[in-house]
Amino acid sequence: MQALAYARPSSLTSDPQGHLLGLETAGGLTPVGAEEHPSFFAGFLRSPQAAARGLLAVADVAAARYHQRTLRASLDPVVTANGDRLRFESFSGCCGVYARLDVLPEGLDGADTGHGTTNVDVNNPLREALSRLAGDDPMHLRVGPDDLAVTTLEGPVVEKKVPLPDRWLRGFAESQVVSAAFDLRAELSAAEAVRFLRTLPRTAPGGSGATGRAAPLWVVPAGATLRPTTRPVPGAVCLPGPERLAALQRILRHATGLRVYGPAAHGGAATASAWEVAAPGMRLTLTLSPEPHRGFSGEGGVLEALATDDAAADAELVSVLLAWEPRIDTADLAEQSGLTVPRVRAALVRLGTAGRVGYDAAEAAYFHRELPYDAARAERHNPRLGAARALLADGNVSLRADATATVASGGRRYQVRESAGGVLSCTCQWWADHRGRRGPCKHALAVRMARRARAAAPAARTAATRTSGGTR
Repeated sequence: MQALAYARPSSLTSDPQGHLLGLETAGGLTPVGAEEHPSFFAGFLRSPQAAARGLLAVADVAAARYHQRTLRASLDPVVTANGDRLRFESFSGCCGVYARLDVLPEGLDGADTGHGTTNVDVNNPLREALSRLAGDDPMHLRVGPDDLAVTTLEGPVVEKKVPLPDRWLRGFAESQVVSAAFDLRAELSAAEAVRFLRTLPRTAPGGSGATGRAAPLWVVPAGATLRPTTRPVPGAVCLPGPERLAALQRILRHATGLRVYGPAAHGGAATASAWEVAAPGMRLTLTLSPEPHRGFSGEGGVLEALATDDAAADAELVSVLLAWEPRIDTADLAEQSGLTVPRVRAALVRLGTAGRVGYDAAEAAYFHRELPYDAARAERHNPRLGAARALLADGNVSLRADATATVASGGRRYQVRESAGGVLSCTCQWWADHRGRRGPCKHALAVRMARRARAAAPAARTAATRTSGGTR
């Protein structure tokens, strides 16, 4: 359990001049280091009702479990100030839905936006007040305390003992890897967006909780709208568990359009997708895992980067160049670091395992944030990676001259083969079940690491010889 300490509860108050939305912050990271209650913004919202409902949508997701809804989550959203915008992020309790509200520069007025990342208190009284908000009165937003010295004396600190699960860390890491492969697939007007989203079910098949494992739903652009289809035809986007888009209903009355992102349809396997409702000065995005029963935390997309020694060293170099940018330019990072663009991208994936970068499909770019995690923690909680390292350390990997390898594991011997494009297949049950859709199995990962070690050995011997010769 982790304690999130707030100087006082967040609140929404009203006076003759309008509304004041005060969001209290817990401990966070800023350019000057860790702060107990960082202050990121104090100014007006240009579309207060839309922002209030967008924040409620992010809180809805943080409090929801869309699969096996036996427990209620109670996690506070993460807020990142990127110098020109505010990003509020959360995961559902089942880790299958990632929500992000981006309040863009044109949605903020009257103050500079700071830099850093922390949690914000979204309590039940605040949720009720935001739900009742009506009218066009101006709203002043404050993210962080008015004054640290005074605020800490106004009353007892509000503490929430909440589980900050490793699944959230792994979810942040996996969702940015998944989203980086998305392209814009469809764009709807406000009227068509409202019509389409209001036709979707709000509960899972079977009612009251259990989402079944029915065939995935697909949608395909058809004129100005989206048409459901049972097959992943060219241009189709997967809509796995459409009831998981219910939180978008919060902001529909303010919608100016809907954009849908996803990978190219390939075969009949379900894929993740992102659904973005645009509103004045902001974007609310829900990213859905490939199936309702699958959380992002188990997708395995970061395993290759975690298993690469180069990526670890490159990540250390790239990390010192990050400065809470709202849009990370990989070409610029490559020039500053002296690395190639592919190595920079691999380093960003590695940094994502510590929650230090996210990905914005709308801008097709990474952004910088800082969470209280470290990459070693991510490695410890990826059992496939640990198992692969153990197989390699125990000498259970036998490489052959051709594109195959043998891995001894659990009293059996598995054959790992490299196909065109560098994909490693295996004769184990994991590969038979998932066909690489959830990352490599432990055997393929061990083979990948063994091949990298073998390729690096001659270079290491050459370097050692040169050093030895130069010191005689």
